[in-house]
Amino acid sequence: MAAIAIVMLTMLSVASIGNALSVDYYKHTCPQAEYIVAGAVHKATMNDKTVPAALLRMHFHDCFIRGCDASVLLESKGKKKAEKDGPANISLHAFYVIDNAKKALEAACPGVVSCADIVALAARDAVFLSGGPMWEVPQGRRDGRISRADETRQLPAPVFNISQLEQSFSQRGLSLEDLVALSGGHTLGFAHCSSFQNRIHNFSPKQDIDPSMDPSFAASLRRICPFHNKVRNAGSPLDSSSTAFDNAYYKLLLQGKSVFTSDQALLTHPKTKALVSKFAHSQKEFEYAFVKSMIKMGSITGGQEIRLDCKVVN
Repeated sequence: MAAIAIVMLTMLSVASIGNALSVDYYKHTCPQAEYIVAGAVHKATMNDKTVPAALLRMHFHDCFIRGCDASVLLESKGKKKAEKDGPANISLHAFYVIDNAKKALEAACPGVVSCADIVALAARDAVFLSGGPMWEVPQGRRDGRISRADETRQLPAPVFNISQLEQSFSQRGLSLEDLVALSGGHTLGFAHCSSFQNRIHNFSPKQDIDPSMDPSFAASLRRICPFHNKVRNAGSPLDSSSTAFDNAYYKLLLQGKSVFTSDQALLTHPKTKALVSKFAHSQKEFEYAFVKSMIKMGSITGGQEIRLDCKVVN
């Protein structure tokens, strides 16, 4: 845990803090909360390098449906399918990391720390453990009691164009700058063939491959994902350094080596294209914008209780 203590001292301070949330929310009720979460994330990451990307994506998918209320963690009950079983969330994983942190927190300070706050803290720790920035996470979220698989249709899809992306983000109070900064989270992670096959097979009646894609890059994706791909879990990393939090995503985007339609879409609007270029040229600028947008997104609240078990309502 000594390494975790050092981690927590390396803070990037950002003034923007969400409504009703506070960076010292658990100062008196559970002062060790952040260290316990960081320990669970650190232990899991040591055993599985895909954990950070999973935790970051989990937080994003949670916040975009009903706010950051840990509704993504709830289990389905019979025919009532929960968010985690919605089509867009089938590939989410590493829920056990949140469960392990919650179990340790319940032992240390029962009924105090929300599952939603654990998800937000875990996403921050995941970024830092991948070489990204550290920041203070405003806390005090409540956990939601409703989780519906059909609502995951509201998540921005990898096939979205810029107007669809802008609408999706603006509905949640997020700007074009937030869109470009948060898209940088794709520096961590992996894409399954099904999420980008529209760009490499039958793109249009006249073109098999998306012409905005670098031809050699497209050819490499076609080898991994042939038209009638039968390899389960086949796909591609979202950038060339998929376990390192850096600005390679933006650099590759400018080279025509982005994976999703929604990535390429960032180059089709003057403002978002300028931001892509800015972040490609400065990791510092990207990290500052990313932290600001993560705090802003994380401040979309909507829960009602402190769950004792993250998988079920009280």
